[in-house]
Amino acid sequence: MKNTYPGLTTDEVKASRAQWGSNALTPQESEGFWDKLKGNFEDPTIIVLMVALVMITALALFGYAEWYEGVGIAIAVVIATGVATWSEYKNEGAFQRLLTDASQIQVKVFRDGSSLEIPIDELVVGDKVLLQPGDKVPADGIVLSGELTVDQASMTGESEPVNKNAVPSREAAAEVADLHDPHWVFRGSVIEDGEAIVELAAVGDKSFYGRLAQEMSSEARETPLQAKLSVLAGQIGKFGLFGGIAIAFAFMGQKLFMERGLTLATLGPFLADWANWGALVSDFVTAIILAAVIIVVAVPEGLPMMVAIVLSINMRKLLQDRVLVRKLLGIEAAGSLNVLFTDKTGTLTRGQLQVSTVVLGDGQQWSEFATLPEPIRATVGTSIRLNTMAVIDVSQPDAVNIIGADRTEQALLRFVEPVLREPDPASVVDMVAFSTARKFSAVQLEDGPATTLIKGAPELILARCTQMLDADGQTRPLAPAELDSTLNALAERSMRLLALAVSDAPIGEHKGLPEQMTLVAVVGLRDELRPESRDAVRVAREAGVHVVMVTGDRHETARAIATDVGLLDPGTGVAMTSKEIEALSDEELKAVLPRLQAVSRAYPHTKSRLVQAAQEIGLVGGMTGDGVNDAGALKRSDVGFSMGSGTEVAKEAGDIVILNDNFSSLTRAVLYGRTLFKSIRKFLIFQLTVNVSAILVAFLGPFFGFDLPLTMVQLLWINLIMDTLAALAFSGEAALDRYMREKPIPRDTPIISGDMWSSILINGFAIAVLSIVFLTFAPIRGLFSSEAAFLTGFFAFFVFINNFNKFNARTENTDLFEHLTENRLFIIVVALIFTLQIVFTYFGGEVLRTVGLSFGEWIWVLLFSAVIIPIDLARKTMRDKLGLHPVETFEKN
Repeated sequence: MKNTYPGLTTDEVKASRAQWGSNALTPQESEGFWDKLKGNFEDPTIIVLMVALVMITALALFGYAEWYEGVGIAIAVVIATGVATWSEYKNEGAFQRLLTDASQIQVKVFRDGSSLEIPIDELVVGDKVLLQPGDKVPADGIVLSGELTVDQASMTGESEPVNKNAVPSREAAAEVADLHDPHWVFRGSVIEDGEAIVELAAVGDKSFYGRLAQEMSSEARETPLQAKLSVLAGQIGKFGLFGGIAIAFAFMGQKLFMERGLTLATLGPFLADWANWGALVSDFVTAIILAAVIIVVAVPEGLPMMVAIVLSINMRKLLQDRVLVRKLLGIEAAGSLNVLFTDKTGTLTRGQLQVSTVVLGDGQQWSEFATLPEPIRATVGTSIRLNTMAVIDVSQPDAVNIIGADRTEQALLRFVEPVLREPDPASVVDMVAFSTARKFSAVQLEDGPATTLIKGAPELILARCTQMLDADGQTRPLAPAELDSTLNALAERSMRLLALAVSDAPIGEHKGLPEQMTLVAVVGLRDELRPESRDAVRVAREAGVHVVMVTGDRHETARAIATDVGLLDPGTGVAMTSKEIEALSDEELKAVLPRLQAVSRAYPHTKSRLVQAAQEIGLVGGMTGDGVNDAGALKRSDVGFSMGSGTEVAKEAGDIVILNDNFSSLTRAVLYGRTLFKSIRKFLIFQLTVNVSAILVAFLGPFFGFDLPLTMVQLLWINLIMDTLAALAFSGEAALDRYMREKPIPRDTPIISGDMWSSILINGFAIAVLSIVFLTFAPIRGLFSSEAAFLTGFFAFFVFINNFNKFNARTENTDLFEHLTENRLFIIVVALIFTLQIVFTYFGGEVLRTVGLSFGEWIWVLLFSAVIIPIDLARKTMRDKLGLHPVETFEKN
């Protein structure tokens, strides 16, 4: 190979850069802190909160509301938007630091008549670069001289390396780059073996890699949670508006018809008398203010704050598990996953060829070199160690460097690595190098009788083996038929098989195989599964996530890996090639998708089409991947999991980066996502129950002779401590393993389920009824020393009964104390609300309409308010007896 080229001159480099640009990739536009903050203020719930803030501020300016309620809402908005913005901004900075190393790669290039190393970004079209084993291809180019074995898995998903050789002439090179062209190499590929000079033909954004990177700038998609919260925000706004108007009319009706004793007949003359209009306007203003306060109370301003806090907490927990969350709502989307399209190479498998098994002539198998019987271990070690063209460098004490070996040779030598540091047991006097024509290699040793070590294709070697070595190293007759079933089973598992044999015959001038050989062993190699993959896939499937393996490998390999990892169900599971999928219509693809479990020879657009089909039938689709070919589907999916060792394009496209490439880390993201959704639902059960009961009490109170059972200031106080503090209480809920045995929540399922409505309405109406009973039942009034104490007791009762209801809301089960100690913040908040209410009762005075209560009065308030617990336990017990428990687990199936 010609290894010296004059290369481009300085002027030619400048001209090429001016015409074609440099090799630097245009960075993806990333939102700055203020852009992220602005985007978070566009959240529908935040918008409703801002409207409520404007209303309450206006009321405070005119003296109709207290200033601290506006401050409370403002704090909730700031915390909600600030925490989310800062968390995303901080993680995005960490992510960008992961990418900085890519632009610091040095490339060997010929320029101005000499060879030198320059940064990858400075390359231009026309540069001639030297590529050697271990190098990453820096840009798309044409092989001018030499031969290469290239790993294109990051581009095509195919684990098998491909051969690239020199183009006959530069003019004969194809003008359009094709991944399967034997003369083109592409940015992001890795050189496994060989050496070549490559002329760069497409750099930077114009390379295949760069074009895919630029396609990743599509608009951000709405997550399932965002869609649900948008609907909920509209519903709450309408509910609050309706409740406010209804209460305003109820208040005016009480003033006109009950307090003043008017009827429809006397209403006209009353309104005609201008003397009555002063009091009437005062009542009307009070009604409007009351309606505005009710609307503010109805808006759960703690919800976005709680979502932001839970996301931030879970983000830090996941980072400890080596999971970097780039987009916080990606956690929630992970929890809602119905279907996950996972890459194979480097995700389910290790991404490198390795020895999986060693089979003796009698069918016995071993998977570890150290466990081989001593006589066989010695012979296998010597055969692999000496029968190779690779250079083995053992100068470094902590690593063995293997140079000039292809993937298969690397795997064999790594398998016998313990013996590579030992002195050579014999000298090699003759050898036959491996070639695709011969399908074997051989070396002849000097010491002792003429001993030849042979390594090659099993069908070739076994045909000339008459004997075999047993586990004791003794020679026995070989019956090849005994091996057939074992080797066929290994072939069905997509093993690459190599036979090792020995012979007393020298190599000879003909350089052919000896006629009589003794079989040592057959070695099976494969891109083996990661140790944790089977368990991780099992956990994902138990969680109701339909896992589909999508790979560029051949169909037989895909089926074998899918079967081994526990994905392909015998008899029911479907494995298809990309061509077969492309032949299906969209409707046919949607019909087969629930049974589809493996896709082979997949094209990049096939992956995107699978994700789109899943989304169109209402599924929440996820994608894992590490290669450029995965980037489109990663971006399109509801949540993209990119691998930490993957390409920069894949990382840019993903929402979550699995830093340790561990598939099981993905299941942790699913668990935390489900925990987030559970926490949101718990908070909504509690908060909407407060809202329903408060609105009902405010609406019904006037009809029972109470203008304001709860004053406007008391309502605002309840809203402050029950909303904001409750958000903190539910944000610390534990991530329970049992959540991974529940069915995922479908995309179109409302955020408030039927069981939640049952809890909200039954407990909300129960609290309202108990409140009316408290207000109107004479014996209860008699327990308090004065009217002021009685009204104070009712205010405390309303706060306490809702505080007790927190225990009901935090679990779907009847055991209210399950995992309670794992959420210490919940206990602290509950205790804090009880304490604040008691303390402020003594200091509230006219502002809160309170007076101090005696110890006995406090005991009665606590006993009355605790009644909500047995009421909800009765509801849950009846629900369970009817078989309506809201959690569907796969343990029932």
